[in-house]
Amino acid sequence: MSFVSTLRQWDEAVACVEQRDPASALRIFLNIEEKSSKIFFNIGCLYLNNSELDEAEKAFDRSIGKDEHLAAAFFQRGVTFYKKERFEESLLDFQQAFKQLRGNQLIDYKPLGLRYKLYACEVLHNIGLVQAQLGKWEKAQENLLTALSLRADAKFSHIDHALDAILKQKLFLLVEIRAGLLFKPNKHYVAELEKRDYLGKAKVVSSIVPADEFSGFAPLQPQVDNVPSTPKVPEVLRVFEGEPHTVLYEFYPETKEELAVLPGNIVFVLQKGADNWASVVFNEKRGLVPYNFLEPLDILHFEQICSISNTSRDTVTNQISLLYSSQTNNIREFSGCIVKVHFRFTIAVRIAHGQSYGVILQTISSKLKLPASTLTLCYAKEGVDERVNLEDSEMEAVWNSVKDNRLALWCSVTGGKSVPHEKVVALYSYDSSTPEDLDFKQGNVITVLSKVNDEWLEGQCNGKIGIFPSSFVKALNGDQQCE
Repeated sequence: MSFVSTLRQWDEAVACVEQRDPASALRIFLNIEEKSSKIFFNIGCLYLNNSELDEAEKAFDRSIGKDEHLAAAFFQRGVTFYKKERFEESLLDFQQAFKQLRGNQLIDYKPLGLRYKLYACEVLHNIGLVQAQLGKWEKAQENLLTALSLRADAKFSHIDHALDAILKQKLFLLVEIRAGLLFKPNKHYVAELEKRDYLGKAKVVSSIVPADEFSGFAPLQPQVDNVPSTPKVPEVLRVFEGEPHTVLYEFYPETKEELAVLPGNIVFVLQKGADNWASVVFNEKRGLVPYNFLEPLDILHFEQICSISNTSRDTVTNQISLLYSSQTNNIREFSGCIVKVHFRFTIAVRIAHGQSYGVILQTISSKLKLPASTLTLCYAKEGVDERVNLEDSEMEAVWNSVKDNRLALWCSVTGGKSVPHEKVVALYSYDSSTPEDLDFKQGNVITVLSKVNDEWLEGQCNGKIGIFPSSFVKALNGDQQCE
């Protein structure tokens, strides 16, 4: 089945739901041959709303199998297990949904076609309810207190009522996604399904033949010679409205709004948002790229390029192509190393291979705009569990550890917000998704080394050091050690 056929059936099924005909919608969804994770999610929601719990469970299983990071599918399968009174499995799914939030307060699915926001506080609300069903009243209270701290605004008053119920060891209502909310196909793709007559019907506007019959038009106007015309600026120059940047790291898009780029590509940043995403132009395409994957690039004085706007489109295109080609060659010929520095935020700098400790420290100091005397650098040495401080005697080992011209360092400030010897206990298991993350199991005790920001901590557990979400742990009193 073609993508167009799938899109047409998907749109038709959603329209049936909006017309309150879920039976027809389910039949259309089931007839789609190549079902995506979103379509299986929609099928599961329709079965769940119809109390067909076994079929709903199977559909959500298929949805998660297609996309193991779809938190909403874990959330809905947790609701399904709860209604089937399989509370242990329900608890695992709600915890997995919370994990997919990655420390964020919510996931807004509107860009993906679902008008729903999955809030961390409501996921914790359901976790507390399942734990209450299992008789774990103290853990239920802890999760609801955490949910209360993550509550975005006053509309989540049901969390207060749930906490009052837990204190009386009473149950409360489950939070569910409202019936009728489904993933919809991209509206721009749907608009393209309609047939359009781009040519229209021919009409006689004017004619020099007296026998032609037409009316309603003014006679031909006399032509004026030597009318000045304003040359149109070639469209290819529009990219220069942005600032040129070079791409440091490879980026794979996860949504249609994002743009795939590779190291060495030159992009033009049109706008940088407060969320650290940049709107860029690359290869005549516009999309979003993480701004910390980019570095400003001063390649030419663009005023000189814009002065050629009176030349032909081909000439302009050739000149810009030569610009891209020469700049890309310069990047490829660069023999240095890209050093990724993890601080309270992550930065990237270029340093020539084999430089001394002093040069590296001074480069990072200039980038962070902090005195070099207050900075301490360390790196992950092969065969050593803990990170090793950077110093002149370690530089040979540091440069030998470079792979693909990439090096990772960690930076801390003397007298910063460190939290020495403080211990916390893990409320949930956390699996690392990057080399910088610290993985642990529920119940592990973690030694906090520093506070990265309000949402992330750096700690040590089981002989490993890394960062982890602060919402996954709570303070611990006593001298208990890591399991």
